[in-house]
Amino acid sequence: MAKNKVVITCAITGAIHTPTMSPYLPVTPKQISDSAIEAAKAGAAILHLHARDPEDGRPASNPELFFEFMSAIKQETDAVLNMSTGGGLTMTVDQRLAAALAASPEMCSLNMGSMNFAIFPLAQKYRSWEYAWEPEYLEGTRASIFRNTFADIERIVEMLWKRHGTRFEHECYDVGHLYNLAHFVDRKIIEPPFLVQTIFGILGGIGSDWDSLHYMKRTSDKLFGEDYVWSVLAAGKHQMPFATQSALLGGHVRVGLEDSLYIDRGELATSNAQQVLKVRAIIEALGLEAATPAEARGLLKLKGRDQVKF
Repeated sequence: MAKNKVVITCAITGAIHTPTMSPYLPVTPKQISDSAIEAAKAGAAILHLHARDPEDGRPASNPELFFEFMSAIKQETDAVLNMSTGGGLTMTVDQRLAAALAASPEMCSLNMGSMNFAIFPLAQKYRSWEYAWEPEYLEGTRASIFRNTFADIERIVEMLWKRHGTRFEHECYDVGHLYNLAHFVDRKIIEPPFLVQTIFGILGGIGSDWDSLHYMKRTSDKLFGEDYVWSVLAAGKHQMPFATQSALLGGHVRVGLEDSLYIDRGELATSNAQQVLKVRAIIEALGLEAATPAEARGLLKLKGRDQVKF
């Protein structure tokens, strides 16, 4: 793939934000598939996907829900479909794996360490809620740990990469996660090329400042050399500035309503496609181009959309 190409990943709905926070957050399978298709048409080469309960919007792990929207997306786009194995913050590892093992996708996310994934401050921003589960879910992260042990990671790699040929978006929320990934690379459990998604601005992980961004990039270069593909996402208001900096440094970008509900200061994004179009305009203003799904597949050596089970 040409060096002037930037892979745009779009994270469609996630498991952080709740329905009260935005009327535009996709919840039902139809909403998720429609939003994902629009994002792909806007220029996203990779679609990062979670499921939600269509009745109340809570994070869900039901494989049937995933199949419903993933089949619809596959029929309408050529985008790489990347399933979350992070699921929801209250799910067991078995629950987080169930849909991916059934679907055998080209890509899955893989969190590279346990952490205090804290979203409880969001509960203080709203006085009323659409659903009763929302504040309890958010507040629960004050006293919980998002589990991703070495044994969990090794198991996920064995089950998805070794048995299904699924590659990963390695989500690294702090510098220690990069060293965790290096441990598995050194043991040849994870093989290049691999996508390193460095994540900024989640309470419990590394902060959203320029020194942190550059330190994560330097550390990745030191640990992985030419073997990795670097991408950046930042939460909330830092989304577009960090994406811009990543593109300037030769990296790739991730946007989407999982990571930020806004398109501008105080203005809710009305769709995932709106964020994709904005970051694409930034990329093109820098003299770069959005990569196609075929180019992303080649860069990451994915097995191909004909090898999945949906």
